[in-house]
Amino acid sequence: MADILIVQNSKSGGPSRVGGWLEQAGLGLDIVLAHDGAPLPARLEHDAMIMLGGGYLPGEDDRAPWLRDARRLMGQALEEGVPVFGICLGGQMLAEVAGGEVTGDVGAPENGSLPVTIRPEAAADPLFHGLPPVVPAVEHHKDAITRLPDGAVHLAETERCPYQAFRMGERAWGVQFHPEVLPERIREWTADGFDPAEVYERAVADEPVSTPIWHQVTNRFAAIVTERALRPMG
Repeated sequence: MADILIVQNSKSGGPSRVGGWLEQAGLGLDIVLAHDGAPLPARLEHDAMIMLGGGYLPGEDDRAPWLRDARRLMGQALEEGVPVFGICLGGQMLAEVAGGEVTGDVGAPENGSLPVTIRPEAAADPLFHGLPPVVPAVEHHKDAITRLPDGAVHLAETERCPYQAFRMGERAWGVQFHPEVLPERIREWTADGFDPAEVYERAVADEPVSTPIWHQVTNRFAAIVTERALRPMG
């Protein structure tokens, strides 16, 4: 069974439905509760890596000391072609490790289920090809990628935050939004310039459209992980 290292950076920020979809696809999950002091491995021996979100910038080692090790593992994954999926903080970390820029508290925050525009470049992408032109996705951030790394393929955008999804190389993806988040999670958010009830209701209304799409994207990632894990070495 192919296995995925999942780095959890906050108490409530687990893999949620994405984790369930990956298990349904036959993958094993090694969830490291980094926020709770669980150590990350010295080397990435897993078949893939998922870096979840959290209320930090990718380089805030003073607030979250494990981020240093997470960046090291992500750098190893990029160098060795290990599949990576970075969500929110994870997507920002992928951009920064690959040579892009991330800025704290930039522009207007995004909260709740919002329309994400799929760019033409996504037509040839292994995960994002064939998606509708606009897809609802749950957002919850105020930090953002402000420059993509050289060589990145820009896959999706919103009006407030242009770098919503991108790919580095053949097997590393970063997204600013949260494909794993169910509407119920929104009820736990601290209201900061938005109405939690309104945001929750919008997410519930969008679920019939968004869920099948992000399930499909997750299954495509699982297939890439499985295919690489089964490839003969040498």
